[in-house]
Amino acid sequence: MVSDRVQRLLEGDRRALTRVLTWVENGGSEGREALRVLFPKSGRAHVIGVTGPTGSGKSTLVGALVRVLRERGKTVGIVAVDPTSPFSHGAILGDRIRMQDLTTDPGVFIRSMATRGALGGLAATTADVVTVFDAAGMDVVIVETVGAGQDEVEIADTAHTTVVVNIPGAGDDMQAIKAGILEIADILVVNKADLPQAESVFKQLHIFTDLQRQAGWDVPIIKTVAHKDEGAAELADAIEKHREFITDSGRLEEMSRQRAQRQLLAVAQAALLEGALSKAGDLVDELVEQITRREIDPRTAADKLIAAAKS
Repeated sequence: MVSDRVQRLLEGDRRALTRVLTWVENGGSEGREALRVLFPKSGRAHVIGVTGPTGSGKSTLVGALVRVLRERGKTVGIVAVDPTSPFSHGAILGDRIRMQDLTTDPGVFIRSMATRGALGGLAATTADVVTVFDAAGMDVVIVETVGAGQDEVEIADTAHTTVVVNIPGAGDDMQAIKAGILEIADILVVNKADLPQAESVFKQLHIFTDLQRQAGWDVPIIKTVAHKDEGAAELADAIEKHREFITDSGRLEEMSRQRAQRQLLAVAQAALLEGALSKAGDLVDELVEQITRREIDPRTAADKLIAAAKS
C-alpha cells in the first residue's frame, strides 16, 4: 500500500500526497517507509522560512508571495505550523483560513501542522513534510512558523532562505534590535508599512544590518503591505537573488551538509532515547521519584538509566 500511494504521489495525485503527509506526521512505519523511498527524489525545491512575532501578518504575506510565485510559474507547497489546540491537540488552522483563496489553485498545496508541544516554532516532523513536498515536485516550499517569540530560530536549520517579518508597534526600537530572531534573517521585511511607525522600524533595522553583515550578502529590508499585495513582488525578487547567491557561492552545498548532520544526529538521539526508555521499564518512574525527593541528582539518575538500557 505504501509503495502504491508513493507512486501515485509522484504522479501528481493530491489525495496520495495528503495520505503520505499524514503518515509522515504520525511518525509510524508507513511514514518511515514513504520517506525512505521519497528522500532520494528530494533536494530540488527552494525552501523558504517565514518567521516573526504573532500578529505580524505572516500568513497574509505568505499568501501575497505565493500569488506572485504562481504568476511566475512556480508550484508551491506551504507548511503552516500552528499552535496545538489544548482541546483537540490538533492545529487550530488559522493560517489555512487566511490562505483560503489559494486552496483551489492546483499549483498550491497547504499543509497545516500542530506543534504538538515542540519548541522553536516548528513541529517535530516539519523537515520530513518538507521532504515530501520536495519529492512531490514542488518548486518552492514555504514554511511559516508559529510566531511565538524572539527565540524562534529553528527555522534557519530547515530553510535555505529565512525571511523575518517585523511590524511597527511591536515593542520599542532597542528591543527589536536585541531580538535574537533578527540574526537568522537572510531577508528582513517591514510589514504593515503603511502604519505611522513603519519608517522608524525600517531605519532601526538598517542600523542592525550594518552591525550584523553577512559575508558576501547584504541583508535586504523590504517594505510590504501584505493585505494589499504591496511589496510581494520585491520580496520574491529578493528571495530569488538569495537563492542565486547561495548556489553560486557554494553555501547551498555546505548548508545541505550541515542539515544532513543535524538530521542524522536528531534521529539517532530520538531512537536511542526511545530504546533506552523501552528497556528501562519502571526505572524511569522510580528515578523521577528519587529526583523529586532530592535523593539523587538528574545527571546521576541519567547515568543509571543509560546503564540499565545497556544491560
